[in-house]
Amino acid sequence: MTRKVTIFGATGSVGQNTIDLIKRAPNEFDVVALSGGRNIQALAEDAKALHAEIAITAYDDGLADLKDALTGTGIEVASGAQAIEDAASRPADWIMSAIVGAAGLKPGLRALQQGTTLALANKESLVTAGSLLMGTAKKYNATVLPVDSEHSAVFQALVGEDIKAVERVIITASGGAFRDWPLDKLANATLAQASSHPNWDMGQRITIDSASMFNKSLELIETKEFFDVTPDQIEVIIHPESLIHALVGFCDGALMAHVGPPDMRHAIGFALNWPERRALPVDRLNLVDIGAFTFIAPDEVRYPALRLAREVMEAGGLSGAAFNAAKERALDGFIAGEIGFLQMADVVDATLNRMVAKETLLSNQMCLDNVVETDHLARIYATEIIHAL
Repeated sequence: MTRKVTIFGATGSVGQNTIDLIKRAPNEFDVVALSGGRNIQALAEDAKALHAEIAITAYDDGLADLKDALTGTGIEVASGAQAIEDAASRPADWIMSAIVGAAGLKPGLRALQQGTTLALANKESLVTAGSLLMGTAKKYNATVLPVDSEHSAVFQALVGEDIKAVERVIITASGGAFRDWPLDKLANATLAQASSHPNWDMGQRITIDSASMFNKSLELIETKEFFDVTPDQIEVIIHPESLIHALVGFCDGALMAHVGPPDMRHAIGFALNWPERRALPVDRLNLVDIGAFTFIAPDEVRYPALRLAREVMEAGGLSGAAFNAAKERALDGFIAGEIGFLQMADVVDATLNRMVAKETLLSNQMCLDNVVETDHLARIYATEIIHAL
């Protein structure tokens, strides 16, 4: 029996790796919807190859090109955020949420409302509205499976275990492009330098977030929200080899580590095949060749994003939504050349300080409207701060 699947963010790195796995088992899946950004050619080609019911570009100005590319195929075409949300309500057994940024929240919530399985690569959904997302899953008897390599690793280490027996969760970080740079050089880091990752093949935004450790800061918050552990139970260590993705420490002193190659198909494949574990086309590690694993304590002077994430976890409420929005706007500013690499953390810090002055940040109810309002206001503040630098 085939399963119906939808892939949001199909043209990104996670989406493409998901499609790779689906193409290897064409008789097992029927593709309902694919969404993508501005890479219309890739979106159209995948929609045709997978015989998707509908292909959606997030940008209205790409609709005409998408229509032209899919003329005569019988595949529906659409554009815009609302079309993506509507597609999330189309019946599917498994939906990949790989849209980058806060834009992934609404489609994810719509998907959960049909009681399906949501494979979550969009970490911003948990950061901005973790209790809302997980509460919606519970209300509609839906399943959320983590696709970030770190959280998939924790999830797998917890199979058969009682979360009450967990003392600590350790997520690893590669250290990004600048892990070996002298601290005094970071202020002058260029966009091209920040866009090159030493271990993983990812999109530009995630790669830059890895270099600044903002990606890991999001994962700290995500760990708290997904696994319902306290901030003081979560640790980050730099592991340059990127082979141990996470470790879980239990009350008896045992550490369970998830070890695997730096290949996103590992975590994607686990979620795609869950609750079964099936063979995947990833490298098998030779431990003798590896020889040793390296671990380094992160320096919060070098990586202020980690400190900011801990402040957000302690504050709770809508502070995650403000943090993520400010981070996204600061990243836009760095990519556009408006601010320097180190100034991204300054922008987020200053934005949070301005938002804390608004009591509603912590007192307002966690609901979609308030998340959206907080996101909007934080982006306005971050923009003002960028222009003042």
